[in-house]
Amino acid sequence: MRRQPIVWILVLICSMFGQLELIAQKRNYDTLPNLPEHYTKRLAEFKKQPIVKGKVIMLGNSITEGGNWKKLLKDSTVINRGISGDVTFGVINRLDDIIKRQPSKVFLLIGINDLSRKTPDEVILENLFSIVSKIRSGSPSTEVFVQSILPTNETFKNFIPNFKGKASSILTINTQLQRYANKMKFTYVDLYSKFLDANGLMDAKYATDRLHLNELGYQHWVSILRSTNKTGIK
Repeated sequence: MRRQPIVWILVLICSMFGQLELIAQKRNYDTLPNLPEHYTKRLAEFKKQPIVKGKVIMLGNSITEGGNWKKLLKDSTVINRGISGDVTFGVINRLDDIIKRQPSKVFLLIGINDLSRKTPDEVILENLFSIVSKIRSGSPSTEVFVQSILPTNETFKNFIPNFKGKASSILTINTQLQRYANKMKFTYVDLYSKFLDANGLMDAKYATDRLHLNELGYQHWVSILRSTNKTGIK
């Protein structure tokens, strides 16, 4: 009789592990950033920086981190919150740093690394909308600009294998972002179509590996922001 509770506990534990295994089987994607150590290091750096409100924040992954935004935007106060390897889950995790700064504008570009980790399109979209909602809720005066995921180009010899076959998903996500921009109260910025070559791929002149941008690519990015209504980028 004394052993009966133990037996039931063991049954319960086995049941729980069975459920966890089932969940793992259903979710065949990883929610962690591609470079967890770099992610942690960057967060530590952000924490040390003083809280200055009302500034422009560039938020995203390596494509954002790689930009010299102070120089590109001719604004010494712009804040770079790009982290190489980051995913939508990682951005959600660090939104407190964004919200407490009460930025005037946030330019978000995220999602391509999620695709490399086999995250479903609908999950990425849900996370993107969640990011927008959390920023708008925590910092109502902030203007949110969601930029389309950039195109890729698999023909380049240095193209990263994990990003192959994602063109359809990129189009799907971008289409839905544009569709729901008004409803979700953010401004959609179409970078995708402006970076395409004649074959519908990332134009080689803008990229280092047909995914990450070179100096000309960043200059082109800024020119798009300048030509887009409501950004206020000069």
